[in-house]
Amino acid sequence: MKILAPIDGSECSIRAAEFAVEFAVRFEADLHVVHFSDAETDATDIVLGRARDIIEGTDLSTEPELSIIELDVVPGKQVGEEILNLVDERDFDHVVMGHHGDGAIERAILGSAAETVVRHESVAATIIP
Repeated sequence: MKILAPIDGSECSIRAAEFAVEFAVRFEADLHVVHFSDAETDATDIVLGRARDIIEGTDLSTEPELSIIELDVVPGKQVGEEILNLVDERDFDHVVMGHHGDGAIERAILGSAAETVVRHESVAATIIP
């Protein structure tokens, strides 16, 4: 199994990354963590650093391939589509990602990527609040 965990640095995406690591270890799956951003900044290094810390802090007794895909820079309002493109290009079986909220404002501003992935129905998805 190949799992994709897109992160944006928010607390819900960090919780999703932690869940994704546990999920990958439990099912001996490959895990790939990716961060999409409008621009490369110091904040992107912090986000990827947090992901590396989560992975390195895991008991890898089952030794799945846990890796971090380098930073992909894409327009923020197209992140959901970019996730789906990555799923198709690299044959991911499952996406684990955070979702910021369920209100109209939260969904329009912050949760549209998760909503896009779930609505597409081309890949299994676990959404972490």
